[in-house]
Amino acid sequence: MALLLLAYGALVGVLGWHVAAEDEQESLQRLSHGLARHIVEHWPEITLADRDQADRAARDELLSMLMVVNPGIQVYVLDADGRVQAYIGDPGMVRQEQVDLRPVRDFLAGGALPLRGSDPMGSGVARIFSAAMFPPRAGDSRPPGYLYIVLDGQAREAVAGQLSQRRAWQGTALVAGLGLLVTLAVGAFTLRRLTQPLHRLARRMRDYSLRTLQPTAPGRSSSPSAGDEVQAIGAAFDEMTQRIELQTAREQQQASAHRETMAGVAHDLRTPLTALHGHLEALAGKGLGEPAQRERVVAAALAQSDKVRRLSQQLFELAALQSTDHLLHRERFRLDELVADAVQKFAVNGGPPPVTLHGEPPGRLELDGDLQLIERALSNLIDNAMRHAPECAPVRVSVTHDGAQARITIEDTGSGLPEEVLIRLESGQSLRDPPVRRSSGGVGGLGLAIAQRVASLHGGSLRPLPSPDGGTRLCLALPLAQSRQGALNLG
Repeated sequence: MALLLLAYGALVGVLGWHVAAEDEQESLQRLSHGLARHIVEHWPEITLADRDQADRAARDELLSMLMVVNPGIQVYVLDADGRVQAYIGDPGMVRQEQVDLRPVRDFLAGGALPLRGSDPMGSGVARIFSAAMFPPRAGDSRPPGYLYIVLDGQAREAVAGQLSQRRAWQGTALVAGLGLLVTLAVGAFTLRRLTQPLHRLARRMRDYSLRTLQPTAPGRSSSPSAGDEVQAIGAAFDEMTQRIELQTAREQQQASAHRETMAGVAHDLRTPLTALHGHLEALAGKGLGEPAQRERVVAAALAQSDKVRRLSQQLFELAALQSTDHLLHRERFRLDELVADAVQKFAVNGGPPPVTLHGEPPGRLELDGDLQLIERALSNLIDNAMRHAPECAPVRVSVTHDGAQARITIEDTGSGLPEEVLIRLESGQSLRDPPVRRSSGGVGGLGLAIAQRVASLHGGSLRPLPSPDGGTRLCLALPLAQSRQGALNLG
């Protein structure tokens, strides 16, 4: 910045010097515009072509007067073609005999100043001048010549150059020093203001730690689009730290939920396994002599084994469904037939309580999805309703459709779902993370969690419905196939 400012100052100085020189020369030429004409009018002896015929005393007096008044001028007598005929001074100093008459004619015609002409001294530099034409002689068609006065001769240039050069160097050095100091001060201040937020951001990045980083103070974070780039970087860093902290909190919550799940699963497995082990010990002993006693123990052992099988199967299914890379094996099938088959399967396998298909037949309902998963979700919901419903009251299953969705409703007259499960289902919160804890210990709601996950994978939902008669009413909503949806909309 300092170098650029100095270069700019030098450029401005050169331009200023050039403009000042132009103004000075124009002013000098304007002031001396009539000098040659005044000499020609008042000293006619200078117009004589033959120096022997001229009054030498008058010429010497004129030269002395002009040199005293302005030692820097040079006076030349030119013929009609612009050749130097005489020089008031040492004739040996004339090195260029021919003077270009075009600037002289422009000067006499009143051309725009400054006008520069030839330098008979041979310097090769165009000089400002004053010129006048001699009065014509009688019977001569051509003018006898011109008086040509160089106003800024070499002598004047030498003196002015020494003065201007010294002053220019002094002024340049002074301006350069002051400019450098001001530029360094302003640059240091600006650089500090610009880099201070970057230094703060760098310190925050170095000091960042998941354990030691304090929450962002209110008003500290701003939108990434607000302010300058440094503030945008700082805001983006604050948002990044917040996202990392939230992700860390979620991971810790998931780890805690995983530990709770493992503890609940261990509790759920320990109870039936302990009972199963006790029944097997009883069967291995000799205390059961009656066949009826042995049959009761075997039935109880099978029941406990079935609990272990069902729990392990649900855990494996839920773990597979929770996988992020789980792919659905989609196919088109009739949902109304799948529901009827599931109800018939539970009715054939026997209750109590009985399972019935309730309501009007919905007609042909086609669905694009994973047949096995939807059948598993439906089976879990019916099985849960059967296990919690009284033996005398049936479990009712109904199917309806509303535009683009099919709704499968499973209702029983049992004790109803726990409050935590209802709240999660109504808000759409997962029943898996964190798992539902039973008051008696262990993990509950695995069948509902599987059904909820299956509905979510198909773009549907599992929601509780009001039950005026008590018990539980759950609605499994699934999107219908596109062709069916279009037909229903047109109808």
